[in-house]
Amino acid sequence: MMWYCPIQGTNSRLLLVIFCGKEEPQMARVCRTAKEFAEAVKDNEEYITIEGDLKNGVLRIKATGKIAWGVCVASLAVAITAIAVSPVGGGAPAGAGLVMAAPAAATLGAAVVPAVTIGVCAGGVGVLNTLRDKYKIIEKNDKYITLKRK
Repeated sequence: MMWYCPIQGTNSRLLLVIFCGKEEPQMARVCRTAKEFAEAVKDNEEYITIEGDLKNGVLRIKATGKIAWGVCVASLAVAITAIAVSPVGGGAPAGAGLVMAAPAAATLGAAVVPAVTIGVCAGGVGVLNTLRDKYKIIEKNDKYITLKRK
C-alpha cells in the first residue's frame, strides 16, 4: 500500500511516496512536460513519476526492442540536431529534421513526437538512451507511471 503526499519544492514539484513494507519513504520527481522529464533524467533522479500525455510516449519508448531502437535512435539524432539548430521560425533545417524522423515514426508511432521533444529539451538522444538503459517501470496506471533508477 502507498500514500502520496505532494510537496512543493523551490525548483520543481516533488511527491513523497510512502511505502508500507520493507522500502523506505522515497522522493519522486513529478514530470508533466518533456522539459521537466529531460531535467529529471539528466539530474539522475532516483524516482521519476510521469503524468499526462508524456506517460504514453515514455511507455512506447521503453517498449521498443533493441534492434528497432538502434534504427530509431539514428534517425532521432538527426531529427533532434536539425530541429535544435534551426532558427526560431523553423525553415529548412526544421523541415529536414521532421523528414529524418520518419524511420523512427514507423517504429515508435505517435511516441516520436515526445521522443524528439525530450531529445531537443535535453540537447541530444543521450537522455533517451539513459531512459531505456538506466530506468525501470515500477508502477503503471491510467494516470501516471513511476520509474526507478536501476
